[in-house]
Amino acid sequence: MVEVDLSQPPFSFLDEEGRERVRSGIDLAYFDRDEIILETGQPGEFVFLIHKGEVAELDTTQPGSRERIGHYTAGDLFGAISILNRKSRYRFRAEQESLCYLLPKALFLQLCDDYPPFAEFFQQTLAHKARLLTEQRAEGGVTMAGFMLARVSECMRPPLCMGSATTIAEAVARLHESHADSLLVENGDGAGMVTKTDLLDALVLQGRDKESPLQEIAHFELVTVRPEQYLFEVLVMMTRFKVERVVVMEQERPIGVVELTDVLSFFSSRSYVVSLQVEQADTLDALFRASRRTPELVKALMAQGVKLRFAMGLLAALNGRIMSKAWGFLIDERYHRDSCLMVMGSEGRGEQILKTDQDNGLILADGLDWPDVGEQMQRLTETLIELGYPPCPGNIMVNNPEWVGSVSQWQERIARWAAKRDGDSLMKLAIMLDSHAVAGNPALLDRVRLSLFEQCSRDEILLSYFARTALRFSTPLTLFGSLKKPQHGIDIKKGGIFPIVHGVRTMALERRINQTSTLERLEALAADGRLEEKVAENLAEALSLFTELRLKQQLKRLEGDVEGKSPDRVVVQELSSLERDLMREALHIVKDFKQSLSQRYHLEYT
Repeated sequence: MVEVDLSQPPFSFLDEEGRERVRSGIDLAYFDRDEIILETGQPGEFVFLIHKGEVAELDTTQPGSRERIGHYTAGDLFGAISILNRKSRYRFRAEQESLCYLLPKALFLQLCDDYPPFAEFFQQTLAHKARLLTEQRAEGGVTMAGFMLARVSECMRPPLCMGSATTIAEAVARLHESHADSLLVENGDGAGMVTKTDLLDALVLQGRDKESPLQEIAHFELVTVRPEQYLFEVLVMMTRFKVERVVVMEQERPIGVVELTDVLSFFSSRSYVVSLQVEQADTLDALFRASRRTPELVKALMAQGVKLRFAMGLLAALNGRIMSKAWGFLIDERYHRDSCLMVMGSEGRGEQILKTDQDNGLILADGLDWPDVGEQMQRLTETLIELGYPPCPGNIMVNNPEWVGSVSQWQERIARWAAKRDGDSLMKLAIMLDSHAVAGNPALLDRVRLSLFEQCSRDEILLSYFARTALRFSTPLTLFGSLKKPQHGIDIKKGGIFPIVHGVRTMALERRINQTSTLERLEALAADGRLEEKVAENLAEALSLFTELRLKQQLKRLEGDVEGKSPDRVVVQELSSLERDLMREALHIVKDFKQSLSQRYHLEYT
């Protein structure tokens, strides 16, 4: 009987009896350097599990420089799809002397029949495999099921509802009796909310009579959720919209209320208190202290297996609140309505978890008189540096007059960039396309974005120039075979993240999609029919995988484990077998996406 490690997928889907059948049925074979193990078109007779050595996967239909599409090392598996499809689509060649375990076709097919999860592994999409990886990484007592799958219905309180004619005195008595902090006010147009603070302000600050109706003080612009939504989404929404309560709606009727304290209690890790500390900060010093805890929050999210999309959403909202609070402390309130602070780049897309270089700008209402705006923006930039956001090497910051201007000035800049179409102008258009308002009046940014769409979305030549940048960096599939030294690795940002982000950004520009998040843009493109739903899902999962691998490198740098290494460089040999499998699939998805971009925007002619 051959001894082999069967603790990893897909063999982990077998029970002990199934694994014993594998151990009893496999053999060990030697392949010399450059020996063809499996030829294109050859019927699959074995599943190969590499014990030692390296194997290249080659697409013989491609020219020599592009034929290498995959690379397998110890612990990797190949040949299963050749059995299921009855022939091999690609050639597999030993890159060096290799030892492989051979699982015969008949035994493999028997295992597929006897263990459906084992069989399903080979048919799974990238999204399914990525979920498996996330579940494997979950540590401690909080699992994917307990942490990420908690629903709003599990945490909501029954609503305390009163009629719009109810008096303030009656409402105070009812709240005192029920030990609640808020109540819903119902009228013919929908529900509104009144909190204890609203009642106190009405009586003490506004001087209202205690017999005044609740209709006069209720807030009817509510943040609402559905009972089946994930509770983690609610935490993101509360942070983004600066509220401590959301109303749960079903069939246009309020059925519950979720409060921030309930959500934070549900997620018992004290790291989640960071959101509350940011919100409660009433001085810059308090904001500094809360802001310094965000790396702790990131580590807790990753350690507990939180799906990256939710983690990015929470941290983007949190970073936005930190900047908004800083803006509120520093900028005179009389300028808030006539100005808009925007963030750009990965921060604008909500795809940066750890704090990185500042990319921000300022839009002013036409005719606004703000004599010391330059001094105020310099102070804001310095404050953001103290909060942990380093200065931008390209000087794309509000203390640079080039990134401050009125609505009309921004519209003129966009028209000029669109006309020039050189590298610098196209970069600035891309930066503006990703801009997101974090403080002030977001309507000013909406007007500027509308001008950008009007200038660019129908210009086929401009779109072709714009899209070409997505092909700037080669997909690193052909580099796998040479990554043998520990100091080498794949630049995951250039090879994986950037082509997806910029390609999707180009399509969003063409379709005039307002969302700035790449994941939300993918959903909008799928809904619009511009992308197949499966393609959009695979691109989203590929982007999440690349981002997570990059984040792991960044966290290691914070801990001093990879000093001197680029945070964008992922060493293949340090990945698990499943991670390498996911990496290969994700890079194939990027390669196919770049080919479709090339055809859509005629990049083969540019």
